[in-house]
Amino acid sequence: MRYDQKYAWSILLRLFHWSFALSIVALAVTGFYIHFPWTNTYLEGDSCFPVATMRYIHFIAGFVFTGAILTRIYLLFFGNKYERFWDFLPVTPKNIGNMVHTAKFYLYFTEKHRPRVGHNVLAGIIYIITFILALLQVLGGLYMLYPEHAALQKWGLLLLGPQQQARFLHYLFMWYFIIFASVHVYIVVWNDIKSKEGLISSIFTGTKYIPPDKV
Repeated sequence: MRYDQKYAWSILLRLFHWSFALSIVALAVTGFYIHFPWTNTYLEGDSCFPVATMRYIHFIAGFVFTGAILTRIYLLFFGNKYERFWDFLPVTPKNIGNMVHTAKFYLYFTEKHRPRVGHNVLAGIIYIITFILALLQVLGGLYMLYPEHAALQKWGLLLLGPQQQARFLHYLFMWYFIIFASVHVYIVVWNDIKSKEGLISSIFTGTKYIPPDKV
């Protein structure tokens, strides 16, 4: 079968993807340490300050995470046609059909795959949920980092509650991103085995491979 090479992901989206992915790893590792420091307490105040160092790395990764999310929000409105939110929301008959078929494909109810240049709609819905939780995660981090900032305290209290509750939600949301990342890696590898779109390579090169009659 002949496949056409289609440009799907801009360099900006690919930079977002890897910044987002690497920042999640850094945030999870440092977040676990901040939550429960496992080094001996005698290290603190001696020759090094591991908790302070982990907090510093956590803050830097948090700002990278924030920049990545803001970049993706920009692309949802101003990216190429495959990167905009309208392409992968279940708001048209075609997209609703894609969502249903993709769910059947993932659940092994069908072996027939429908290639798509952009995100499939099922993935798009999960991404939107992830972006919303990411914004709440960013707000929670800034809410705790800058307790003197009036606007952050106002919105933090409104959406996340008191500081202690915000800390708990911040920790809880972290588990969502860990699970999301694990499932995401599994699905893209599974897709690369089941189809010939070049899904994994596309996040490096920006191009996918689609049969000409499926575009």
